[in-house]
Amino acid sequence: MNTDRSSSHATSGRNSLVWLAAIIIAAVLIADQALKIWVKTHFYLGEEVKIFSWFRLMFVENNGMAFGMEIGSKLLLTVLRICLVIVLLWYIRTIGKIHCVKRGYIVCLSLIVAGALGNIIDCVFYGEIFNDPFPPKVAELFPEGGGYGSWLHGKVVDMLYFPLLSFDWPTWVPVVGGNHFIFFQPVFNLADSAITVGVLSLIFFYSKEIASPSQLRKSAKENANKTDR
Repeated sequence: MNTDRSSSHATSGRNSLVWLAAIIIAAVLIADQALKIWVKTHFYLGEEVKIFSWFRLMFVENNGMAFGMEIGSKLLLTVLRICLVIVLLWYIRTIGKIHCVKRGYIVCLSLIVAGALGNIIDCVFYGEIFNDPFPPKVAELFPEGGGYGSWLHGKVVDMLYFPLLSFDWPTWVPVVGGNHFIFFQPVFNLADSAITVGVLSLIFFYSKEIASPSQLRKSAKENANKTDR
């Protein structure tokens, strides 16, 4: 009876990790897409609204990676993102069934998956479901005339802008003298934030946890043997 109960508790604990990942991914996706759609349909491209001196909403779009970077082919980048998400989802589902896996590790992986999925949705669907009018007109969702692009070629919507610090460099400073400096300049979205938080947390707190499912199973068995002794 005790063995059955412990087995049941272990199974429940493992399932809870998979559910935790699903909840995190769903919550980030819903929040990310809700904000993007609201900005896309209420702001014209380039419009900026000042919330605080250090925080503004600014509607911009990009073809590339997080924080507005553009690297390589748009189609190739989208396909690589999709492949990465598939691999990570498989990995989370597999290791979520291993008893020794830490919740924090699952949370980090889930944030990365959610962020990647959020930007994938923009790339895959936004070209088809939104038009792209000239400012000051705002975009329409499911316009009669069709979208501004094709499947897999949509633009990623960014809006979070944090100009935390700005000043003019003294004229005597080499190269940058007289130029205006702003920190932090990149405009990003909630999906980018989720990826960044997930990756940095993995590096600083869970780098030792990164392993293949077989290695994690081996570690779980070794820990179980030690406990039995």
